Amino acid sequence: MQKEKLNELLRKYKAGKISEPEVLKTLAALPYQDIGIANIDTHRTLRRGLPEVIFCQGKTPAQAALIFQKMQGLVMATRADAVHYKAVKKLCPAAVYHSRARIITNARVKPKKSGDYAAVITAGTSDILVAEEAALTAEIFGFRAVRMWDVGVAGLHRLLDKIDILREAKVIVAVAGMEGALPSVVGGLVACPVIAVPTSVGYGASFGGITALLAMLNSCSPGVSVVNIDNGFGAGYLAATILKGCKK
Repeated sequence: MQKEKLNELLRKYKAGKISEPEVLKTLAALPYQDIGIANIDTHRTLRRGLPEVIFCQGKTPAQAALIFQKMQGLVMATRADAVHYKAVKKLCPAAVYHSRARIITNARVKPKKSGDYAAVITAGTSDILVAEEAALTAEIFGFRAVRMWDVGVAGLHRLLDKIDILREAKVIVAVAGMEGALPSVVGGLVACPVIAVPTSVGYGASFGGITALLAMLNSCSPGVSVVNIDNGFGAGYLAATILKGCKK
């Protein structure tokens, strides 16, 4: 249940437009909604300020579509393939598929053009898919994301050329594969939190992103936190949480 709907419910009760049993019936579904294949956390927006998100990987298209249809307010599904979107679209015609980020939303995203922002940067072009998931996640939750691709340490001048943008950011999401050095470099240049995202990009000894993950966990730059390999959503969610705190 969204905060606005709860306030509306209380106003109607106070005005005598709905009865106490009707209020209790509505509130009974507040913690979660059991739809058989899933228990939708309808309380999460009130509890955390951001809604529950559907993780499509491992779900059949029919399962993802049913959960998507039953959720209220802002609906977002991650790790969604085209087949997931096709099933969702049948039940929810207004659904939009962001193929590069592999995200489905129930409305078009309107990115902010001004105000506080998260800078989302990649070491290379091969890291863009994960970075786009992070940037779009922040935008879906109502925050601004500034994208900068291919500014890795192999050509450090490219990164330094953007230093003013980085230093104005409230949080930076640094996405890198290979040896994963980018977040450490950025962490030594800025005052804001840096969220490091290791990707599975690299040759054999990258071990599917484990090398980058360990490098980021062992960063000597303070203020660098690390999410899981290829977890663009987790980074974008954390960036949105930090930006939400900046508004208070």
